[in-house]
Amino acid sequence: MFSQLNYLGQQRTPFCFVIDFAANHCHLQLFRDRSNEVFFDFNGFQPLGKPLCHFSSAIQQPIIQQPIDLTSYRVAFQQVQNYMYQGHTYLLNLTFPTQITLHNSLLDIYLASQAKFKLYFNNQFVVFSPERFIQISHNLITTYPMKGTIAATLPNAAQQILTNPKEKAEHTMVVDLLRNDLSRVATQVRVEKFRYLDKIKAGNNELLQVSSKISGQLESNWQVRLGDIFAQLLPAGSISGTPKKRTLEIIQQLEGYDRGYFTGIFGYFDGENLDSAVMIRFIEQRDGKFFYKSGGGLTIDSDMQQEYQEMLAKIYIPI
Repeated sequence: MFSQLNYLGQQRTPFCFVIDFAANHCHLQLFRDRSNEVFFDFNGFQPLGKPLCHFSSAIQQPIIQQPIDLTSYRVAFQQVQNYMYQGHTYLLNLTFPTQITLHNSLLDIYLASQAKFKLYFNNQFVVFSPERFIQISHNLITTYPMKGTIAATLPNAAQQILTNPKEKAEHTMVVDLLRNDLSRVATQVRVEKFRYLDKIKAGNNELLQVSSKISGQLESNWQVRLGDIFAQLLPAGSISGTPKKRTLEIIQQLEGYDRGYFTGIFGYFDGENLDSAVMIRFIEQRDGKFFYKSGGGLTIDSDMQQEYQEMLAKIYIPI
């Protein structure tokens, strides 16, 4: 997979890519090979074209049917906390699938949803992500870790999220992780902006999301090692944790399901520059049922009840 990415980069061939969380599976599609099965939308840029249809009915929010029960979530949460007290992990992104009821097709949802980064994949899943992974332009590589969420309608929401010690510690750890990751592939790595706020539409509500901006310098012919860059950076730090290797082992042990493409990455290479996003806000169709995969970052100061509610609050369609 990574060698094929290197080859396409070396040839300056424009293509789109979808890589799963474990970096075991990769879908590659050249710009010229359009179909009615996969569509991308990056801030209005649609390298594989537009669907020929329009969404057929009003989009309704998903009905949550079977989230993991609070007791089971508490068991996993407490196990994470035990690992943290023992020094195995300091930040861990814990996720679970929730069965939902949908009244629309995945393609309808793709067409109607509003997000910076959208993906429709062969009637298997749809993504409407607010989080960019890496962007490379003019030999500058930039990443935007996103960690920390609060309802925008709460009193003094911005001050609450920015002054909360747990949220600041969590965000600082993921920024440090991503800074170290970029240092593997780039020079002159620096944090350009630390903990700024974006407002995100969440169904009928709005959320404030905390992000940072980290950048580094690549050589002028970085395209020839495009796959090697991804091999060094995946999986994304914001949806795994730190230290990454041990944290991934704990995630595999505790979550009890296969994330698949959820929390992987998708994006495009136009022959010179690259853009990509993290596959969060993710609905999957499997055996005629729909599942919304969601979660959040845990630290040693996390509150179990709040983290559980945050996982459920992220089950929405941004319309």
